[in-house]
Amino acid sequence: MRTGSVRNSCDGRTMRETSARLLRLLSLLQMRREWSGTELADRLRITPRTVRRDVEKLRDLGYPVDSTVGVGGGYRLGTGAEMPPLLLDDDEVVAVALALRSGATHSVSGIGDAETRALAKLRQVMPSRIRSRLEALQVDVVDRGPAESAVDAGLLTTVAAVCHAHERLRFDYRTHDGASSRREVEPHRVVRSGVRWYLVAWDLQRDGWRSFRLDRMDPKTPTGPRFTPRELPPGGAAEFVARGIMRGTSSVTARVLLHAPFDTVAPRVDGWWGTIEPVDDEHCALGLGGSSLESIADWLAAFEVDFTVLDPPELRDACGLAARRHTVIAERYLRA
Repeated sequence: MRTGSVRNSCDGRTMRETSARLLRLLSLLQMRREWSGTELADRLRITPRTVRRDVEKLRDLGYPVDSTVGVGGGYRLGTGAEMPPLLLDDDEVVAVALALRSGATHSVSGIGDAETRALAKLRQVMPSRIRSRLEALQVDVVDRGPAESAVDAGLLTTVAAVCHAHERLRFDYRTHDGASSRREVEPHRVVRSGVRWYLVAWDLQRDGWRSFRLDRMDPKTPTGPRFTPRELPPGGAAEFVARGIMRGTSSVTARVLLHAPFDTVAPRVDGWWGTIEPVDDEHCALGLGGSSLESIADWLAAFEVDFTVLDPPELRDACGLAARRHTVIAERYLRA
């Protein structure tokens, strides 16, 4: 009787250890695209033979684990009929739950019910230690409904798919003044800025890069043909959109040479109102927009470095007026 109890205890412990190891193996396979058998063995502290056996057990449970042989071969988690368990650490679970609870996806319409279902499922399987952390972070959200520029989830998926497949896209497009036109583009990237979504694409009719708001697009089918992706504009798609937004919201723009290293100034430049690029080790070029040249001249004082006006020449006059105004202010402070 005692021997049987010991055997049952050992069997139970072995089963728990095996199950824990399989979950750890599944977690590793979800972390990156491919692992070698040796890497997995080292991470799990088991032999390559045990790795092969554990991979077979995952396959028996329905997880599609692909393997390649030879030099450079390894294991990867393939695409299956069902989504495998998503293994998240504590901080990742809280981040996902807070994003769902706080309405961070209101820039996309048509997924409200999915958000609610996903949060309910997540809470159901949360360990108590995580649930208590989430309950301590109560967030009340003013429900304003989808933003005016919210994009339908189906439209967002369609545009993202043609970017990934490198297929041409035709669509009717409405400008801010209501004018409509048919466009044909080579779509490259989807960019989110605040609550708005943009497509960065090469416009075939205008032979140049353009950005389009997704909420003003009406895609046409079929898509295609396929194209070879071009090199994105300097700074990438996000910076291209930021520059376009700045031009659209600024009455005037200017460009100055700051007498300071790029790394010193860059953290102080927000993509909403400016762009910056290195010139050499001691200088960088700043482009910025504003309501007037006078406001730009005043704003340049915030960098607290010497600068040279590059464009437009009228900014020099505005800087002269700002200098005289600052002199008057300085004398006033000295008299005080």
